[in-house]
Amino acid sequence: MTTAAQSTPRETLRTLPGDDVRQIMWRYADRYDLQMVVQSARGVARGIVARLVAEGARNSHDWTDAKARMLPALDEAGITAAAMNPDEGGYIEGPKNLVLALVAFELSWVDGGAATGSLAGNLALSPIHERGTPEQKARYMSLAAPPKPGEDRKPWRGAFALTEPIPYVGVETGLLSGKVRVAEWKIGEEPVLQVDKRGRFITNMGFANFVTAAVDTDDKRIKGSCMIILEEGDSGVYDRGVATKKLVHQLSSTTDPVFSIKVSASRIIGGYTIKDGVIVPRYSHSEVIEAVFRRTRVTVGLMTTAKLLSAVEPVIRYQRGRFRGGENTQPGTPRYDLGLQQKQDGQQRLVDIWAAGEAGASLGFEAARLFDELDPMEKTKDEIFAAQKITGRAQFKAMGKVEKDAIELLILRAKPDAERDHKRLETLAADPLVQYALRDSLANVLCPAVKLWNTGHGANMMREAVSLMGGYGITEDCPGYLGQKWMDAQLEATYEGPEAVQRRQMSITMTNELFLAQYRQWIGEMRHIASEKPGIGACALASAMQLWLWTLNHLQDATDADGNKLYTSNRQGVSFPLADALCWLLAARQFIRDVLELEKKGPENPAVAEGLAGLLNFYTDLCHVQAARAAGEAGRVCAELVFGYNRHPAWDAEGCAGCYAADELESLEAVAPGIATTARVYGDVADKGQSHPDKAGPCVRFAGLEDFASLRMKLDGCLTGSRLAKDRAAEALTKVMIPEALDYPR
Repeated sequence: MTTAAQSTPRETLRTLPGDDVRQIMWRYADRYDLQMVVQSARGVARGIVARLVAEGARNSHDWTDAKARMLPALDEAGITAAAMNPDEGGYIEGPKNLVLALVAFELSWVDGGAATGSLAGNLALSPIHERGTPEQKARYMSLAAPPKPGEDRKPWRGAFALTEPIPYVGVETGLLSGKVRVAEWKIGEEPVLQVDKRGRFITNMGFANFVTAAVDTDDKRIKGSCMIILEEGDSGVYDRGVATKKLVHQLSSTTDPVFSIKVSASRIIGGYTIKDGVIVPRYSHSEVIEAVFRRTRVTVGLMTTAKLLSAVEPVIRYQRGRFRGGENTQPGTPRYDLGLQQKQDGQQRLVDIWAAGEAGASLGFEAARLFDELDPMEKTKDEIFAAQKITGRAQFKAMGKVEKDAIELLILRAKPDAERDHKRLETLAADPLVQYALRDSLANVLCPAVKLWNTGHGANMMREAVSLMGGYGITEDCPGYLGQKWMDAQLEATYEGPEAVQRRQMSITMTNELFLAQYRQWIGEMRHIASEKPGIGACALASAMQLWLWTLNHLQDATDADGNKLYTSNRQGVSFPLADALCWLLAARQFIRDVLELEKKGPENPAVAEGLAGLLNFYTDLCHVQAARAAGEAGRVCAELVFGYNRHPAWDAEGCAGCYAADELESLEAVAPGIATTARVYGDVADKGQSHPDKAGPCVRFAGLEDFASLRMKLDGCLTGSRLAKDRAAEALTKVMIPEALDYPR
């Protein structure tokens, strides 16, 4: 007698992912220095920062003595010096983008204001670090570095003063009411400048010893705009201003300062030259902030992402404990053990939150790592051009040729080995300018994508997290401070340029042919992954990526019903939604890649290997969920753009031209039985006198759009299995073990 073999139970998620998992996924498992920075930042966040929030420090707009205790804590933990090079007082060699991203992530896990205050100090130094003269770098980096053992001094704190009072604040960084003019210029001596600047929403001003301020010329003897350094002890007015009455980020100091100060022209960041009696700053203010924001936007995006992932544990705890304490809720019953998790709704909505958080983290940390690669390459590029005396617009022309070489390199790599020109491939691969161009084209897209998607979609998903806590979510003592984090996310979405700024940048950079050449290879990458791991969502993502690319190519040549070109700088109703759709695809792709990295490297770590099978099953389902959501969003946007700018047919002469006449159908019925019924079902029939079925108009024709319709149908089919994956992921949330309590106070 034989019996049916029992199927092996599917491994599922045992515990919430820990540091060992994150280190592999975010690629710093081999960086002990970064692991220590993470632990130090976590100690500050879940120590003094969490206590301040629990004690109600967020209820005050002013910078208080209690809040000021964070500053030495950041110094002692090594966070202040983490952004500096060893010769500047720091302790980490090389680029610091990933370092700062990890620090901001840890601090934001508890409070965004604390993270903002820490980052604002780095932001104040960034113009000097990126574009300052050697003398400026030596002075301000050393002053801002925490004191070494035996030193008796207080480190300087900085503020970054870009934004202006209303109506300029947050609108256009090119509009500056801050002015600079020549106050005194003696023969043979350095000019003395008068700087007048009123700031708005300036972080760290409650204690800043120096300010890097953006100003425009108010004197024919000064050309254009610049950024300039102002110190607390300078001659004139250094008014910190009144505290901004923020609803969010109250653990950071924010005021509206006023400056009217005389300083030496040597304070112009990057220095200056004198031409025909005119002071010419080496860098305009926009050139300085471009170099700064290009990197720091990524860090801000990760601040919101940290909030999403921090919400998972509190929501699970709330859902399970929702009914405990009632007379009819006894230990051991489903109502006691699962609470709200007895039903799918809460489980599945939390899956969406978790998936969005993971995808945002994957995208953000990938961008941070990319900038760490790019930074030394950019310096090499500058040195090469300087040696060749290529400056200004000539650099753009030179880079155009380099981009063609980079595309050639991609084409050669894609060919079968037997068909490659190996000598040419080696030459191109060894060219530092080609390597720079490849990464730069990606950074130009990923940077605004992280800022746009992580903060924009992240804020929406934080609202969802708060809603899962019921009324508890909007109380001051909500576990995990979810209500406060939701509000904080609204501000983070406007930091360093609101959504429109990011969409505008992406609408330009995502059409770069070098980026698109790499994007096409990513589609092939996802197809290959789908063939080996069909349950991870790569199939749906590849189809969505293909649909997006077809749509972009179509829109760049297409016109609307009135004959107006669709993809232009002013048609933001076209380019902006397409940028949004791309963000979804980029985040889902990187999440899949990070999970594959975990699958590859996880077995090497004993702490990860033990529960790896269940963890990978869960993450695979989570990837599938996010890929399906991304594909759905991209498909919706693309369909609206492809079809939405065509005028819908109406029952007029033009619309009826493609309709059957009733008497015509009668004769055709004898030749093609059923045609009359089909035509009437779709409404494309006009009876005598132009009477017709009661519908909006004749059915839309797809002439010229058949390929799109085919791709869209294929995409819909590729969503197969995604809801099963969501069911499995949701069920896993009912079984995962969580700690008894949060590891920071409430």
